Amino acid sequence: MRTLTDKYYVKILPGFGLITIYLTQTPEQILKQYWGYNSFRPLQRDIIGSVLDNRDTFALLPTGGGKSVCYQVPALIKEGFCLVISPLIALMQDQVTRLKELDIRAECIHSGMHYNDVRRILDNTMHGGYKLLYISPERLQTDLFQDYMREFDVSIVAVDEAHCISQWGHDFRPSYLKIADIRAVFPKAPILALTASATADVRLDIAKQLKLQEPAIFKQSFARGNIFYDIRYSENKAGDTLHDVNRNCSIIYCRSRKQTEGVGKYLAQAGIETAVYHAGMNKDNREHAQELWMKNKAPVMVATTAFGMGIDKPDVRMVLHYDAPEHLEAYYQEAGRAGRDGKQSMALALYNSTDIKRLHESIALQYPPEAYLRQVYQAVVEYLQIPIATEPDQYYPFDIFDFCRKFSLQANEAIHALKLLEREGLWTMSESVYHPATIQFIADRHTLDDLGQVHPDLHYVTVGLLRMYNTIFHFPTPVRETAIAKQLKMKMDELLPVLERLDKMELLKYNKPGEGPQMFFHHYRVDSRHLVIDLNRIHVLRKRHEARTEAMISFLENNKECRERVLLSYFGEKPQKDCGHCDVCRDKSKATVNVKDLKKELLEMIGRNEGMSIQKLVVGYPIAVREQVLEVVRGMMDEGILMLKNDQINIVKL
Repeated sequence: MRTLTDKYYVKILPGFGLITIYLTQTPEQILKQYWGYNSFRPLQRDIIGSVLDNRDTFALLPTGGGKSVCYQVPALIKEGFCLVISPLIALMQDQVTRLKELDIRAECIHSGMHYNDVRRILDNTMHGGYKLLYISPERLQTDLFQDYMREFDVSIVAVDEAHCISQWGHDFRPSYLKIADIRAVFPKAPILALTASATADVRLDIAKQLKLQEPAIFKQSFARGNIFYDIRYSENKAGDTLHDVNRNCSIIYCRSRKQTEGVGKYLAQAGIETAVYHAGMNKDNREHAQELWMKNKAPVMVATTAFGMGIDKPDVRMVLHYDAPEHLEAYYQEAGRAGRDGKQSMALALYNSTDIKRLHESIALQYPPEAYLRQVYQAVVEYLQIPIATEPDQYYPFDIFDFCRKFSLQANEAIHALKLLEREGLWTMSESVYHPATIQFIADRHTLDDLGQVHPDLHYVTVGLLRMYNTIFHFPTPVRETAIAKQLKMKMDELLPVLERLDKMELLKYNKPGEGPQMFFHHYRVDSRHLVIDLNRIHVLRKRHEARTEAMISFLENNKECRERVLLSYFGEKPQKDCGHCDVCRDKSKATVNVKDLKKELLEMIGRNEGMSIQKLVVGYPIAVREQVLEVVRGMMDEGILMLKNDQINIVKL
């Protein structure tokens, strides 16, 4: 049923009530209505126009460039919905939460969800319930999604973090290689590939792997004129961090969970309101820490590097790397989370000889010998108790640190081996997801029938399970204990002991629900001696890693060439001049600025304005010389020439 007007129609949707769908709104009107902005950022409007013209589109926008708007706006204009493929659960959840706050119908499906919830979302999607559906690349290949997919009205396929599709990139995910198959199902839907960090060869690989057809390519410069890049050698990182981090909104990135907690505690003891975030924390604590930071109740966030992706917080004034990043792609992406509002911000990285040694050692660590890879594979299948020839596409609870402890493996070495085997397409690891309870009968029907003569109470439950779940004999079947209890008219504290007892009697296998890391197997389990490993490809990957590592070390140790010039060249741009807003440019400026002339200029400016605030005084100077301006001002205050009163600098004497 539709009630037409000249600008929109109201549609009654089962389960959703009245839905308003706008017909003639422009992208600018959509932007203003939902996001409150009057105009788009650079290239956003061009990208949106390309998508609305149904062209395959490649968008390379730096961190903070507003990639998500490029598919969210056209999704609200076009009929059907936008299918967004995204690699991180946290990123999907943050995006969906934000869209719902804006009254935009959106949902996400990820590995931590119950089967019934997934089915409900797919049903709603099929009936037009959403304008955006976020999904992980692994979910595209599941039987359930495949069953529904052909009934979907997909208007756009948006591939976020598209660099994950390139095996030559820094963050390859094998499941991304299957995305291109979706074109056969939705041939009229344009594909929009988005990334913030990709070198020239990775960009070519993205277009090839996604099978983009004559794509419109939009590439924004990697230059960030509002970020001051500062690389500093430090033998006292804790002290330097305390000295440099201010009480404005900041992110401090650490390499390990232990170090994250240590730095957070150190800053808190020094009186700085600090939040801590890493994957080892439970979901509630992570969400609480993020909320404190988002509301500036704890303006300093100490976190591992995954934090910040997809989080819409524009007022981060500093990103501080407590440890040297692995490569320039990671450094640029993380540093770019500062100053997304366009205001002056700082990206400070601390390093020392230990960081340089670690980077050199990372080459052998991340690409271990073939024998070690086979050893780790065998340990995994034994840990998970997976028999040879077990069918693929199954989830298994997998605690990396428990695994390493049981098989006497060094955690750091084993983690890299697991990730390298993941790149071979054997499995996908997730750090913390919800897994529902599963039940599978391992006794035959004759044994279960005989159970009624000896244990009628147990038999009652087995019969109920068989009636509710028709796959329960064939494979571990996701179940909801509350639904079982309701169907059998039992209380939960009556049902659960029965399930546990049936498990102990080896009549069924009952896996309790919980939240924790998982491994999703993509292949038939084989003997480790017969495991196929592409050693030639791994050799090429190792060489590329060596090149990225050397580029990172050179960037850290460089003190002669403009930081931004180095970054732009690395990403394939040809900068024409030095940036003027990095530590190298600052040091060059110090050598050219005449202190006597600077003093005279400052005094004339303060006298002409009859006093000025410090902020107003320095804002007219390039970022690279502002520190020197402040040094000169402090010197004149020490000499009694200037004085600070009521936040105003005035001349005392000449």
